[in-house]
Amino acid sequence: TGIISFFLSPIIDNMTTALVMSAVILAVGRGNVRFVSIACINIVVAANAGGAFSPFGDITTLMVWQKGILDFHVFFKLLIPSVVNYLIPATIMSFAIPQGRPASGEAVVAMKRGSVAIMFLFACTIATAVSFHNFLGLPAFLGMTTGLAYLKFFGYYLRKTHVPLASDSLAYGETGDVQAFDSFREVARAEWDTLLFFFGVIMSVGGLGFIGYLDILSAYLYTELGATTANVMVGVISAVIDNIPVMVAVLQMQPTMDTTQWLLVTLTAGVGGSMLSIGSAAGVALMGQARGMYTFFRHLKWTPAIALGYAASIWVHMLINGN
Repeated sequence: TGIISFFLSPIIDNMTTALVMSAVILAVGRGNVRFVSIACINIVVAANAGGAFSPFGDITTLMVWQKGILDFHVFFKLLIPSVVNYLIPATIMSFAIPQGRPASGEAVVAMKRGSVAIMFLFACTIATAVSFHNFLGLPAFLGMTTGLAYLKFFGYYLRKTHVPLASDSLAYGETGDVQAFDSFREVARAEWDTLLFFFGVIMSVGGLGFIGYLDILSAYLYTELGATTANVMVGVISAVIDNIPVMVAVLQMQPTMDTTQWLLVTLTAGVGGSMLSIGSAAGVALMGQARGMYTFFRHLKWTPAIALGYAASIWVHMLINGN
């Protein structure tokens, strides 16, 4: 699950990856608290590490890309440091995984009508967002909303060509088994409270920048301590107060840094949040999904191993990407 999470996260972002893989973990390790807790930690580390080398892998990388600080292809220089960041704690945690093999399920799972086409449209959406930003100079969100239009058109086609079946009725089976696809219903299920939280955080950080506090902090961190020390500290702070507001603050400060240092702060903000369960959206999401099994203190037990991977990834980045 960790390897899948690592390579899935750059495409569908770290929080979505964590939610998808948590469903697998909870199904496979049902009742095995130790297995579920370690697997959840593994997913958080893998999802955050995988998301660090892609503009779509995390909100922090997306913000850096949209700001025009780093080009799309430059993020992939963080691939090797991200691999190191994941492999070190994953290797250590592998010795603590309980022995045994979970019971295999006998249920037959079939993909719903239109699922392959929707996956193709998702790939087209990513391509559209990248093309809009790189070739037309348009904000990436316009490409994503264009992708939403793709889904709306195809969803309309699915609804108009849907053949009602007995299981569509409340009197048969589980409601929603074979319902017609409704894109509006899927949008309504979005985590609006989370989106409003991020909106509030960004407004708050913007207010701090407006009244001058971020300028004072920037002068201390990036002038007195130096860019490398400051960017390493950004990752540690991200573990405590979440990486998104920290990256918003860095972007508001607008420190003068070269590409190596911007890659460093992108890496540290992305993977630093893995050190605590509350440090990233992926960790917070999994605490909600695996309530009682994946907790703050169970994650804290493995913080030294994760911190070792954090330090190693910084060293590897400076070694291969440093000037």
